[in-house]
Amino acid sequence: MEVDIKRYAKVEKIPGGEISDSCVLKGVMFNKDVTHSKMRRKIENPRILLLDSPLEYKKGESQTNVEITDEEDWNTMLKMEEEYVENMCMEIIAFKPDIVITEKGVSDLAQHFFAKANITAFRRLRKTDNNRVARATGATIVSRTDEIQESDIGTNCGLFEMRKIGDEYFAFLEECKDPKACTIMLRGGSKDVLNEIERNLSDAMQVVRNVIFDPKLLPGGGATEMAVATGLRRAGQKVEGVQQGPFMAVGEAMEVIPRTLAQNCGVSVIRTVTQLRAKHAAAYDEAEKSTDEKTKTKPCNWGINGITGDLVDMEELGIWEPFSVKVQTIKTAIESACMIL
Repeated sequence: MEVDIKRYAKVEKIPGGEISDSCVLKGVMFNKDVTHSKMRRKIENPRILLLDSPLEYKKGESQTNVEITDEEDWNTMLKMEEEYVENMCMEIIAFKPDIVITEKGVSDLAQHFFAKANITAFRRLRKTDNNRVARATGATIVSRTDEIQESDIGTNCGLFEMRKIGDEYFAFLEECKDPKACTIMLRGGSKDVLNEIERNLSDAMQVVRNVIFDPKLLPGGGATEMAVATGLRRAGQKVEGVQQGPFMAVGEAMEVIPRTLAQNCGVSVIRTVTQLRAKHAAAYDEAEKSTDEKTKTKPCNWGINGITGDLVDMEELGIWEPFSVKVQTIKTAIESACMIL
């Protein structure tokens, strides 16, 4: 399974408007205007062609000098250039696309032919944006105009529209069928607000990504840490001598998360942590004594409510954390401690 948030879920930050105006598009958008004023600015169910070749006369790879003695030869040379561009445009027009997007330039002559054929064209689109458009619309990026096939045309887009937001024009390709890429449009009063929203959104998306790759969750609110601390303490009591030290030390260190949560809420830290410790110890004892398999494996999900500071069952509150993040945190902490020692 491929989950590439960075490449295929682009965050577009546009200052202005309210945070509630932010949305996830069922498609993509990019900051470009059409190349010609007479081109269409709204198309329903458009046929989209993507190119990464220039639609202008190709200059020589090396420096070339041409000496012309006759005036007619100059006209012939200009005509050849025009014919070259015209042939490229005719090869494209033959497939009847509604929108042509290229990563390179579009000459004035090519714009004229496209406007005449009622085709909307965009030029100099970034490679990353072009890849997103390809995944959203089902199109294939073509390198040469003479190699275009019907299967390269993207037909999954439901609506193309040019919209002006603030002082700039944006192209929206929306209502795509089963898009494999999207754009997240963020609105906010200032750049600082937008940057903060983007950071929070990025964290949230990374959490979802981790859960998709490793679909296991643990209760939050310090419940997991307290359960591990209780288990380690009980395991340490069964060991004698110096070897008991690490069990007790790691168990105590685990309690730093519920302790910090209690501090942030402004409640009595000692009372809250002691109550939580007692709840987990009681649940641990009950599980050990029980002969019933269900009670034995029933976890204690009690943790600290980060807003009120009360002890709550995290399953009822609905606060969960990814298993992979918890495991990585504990591994890193123990490795760091070993390195210092």
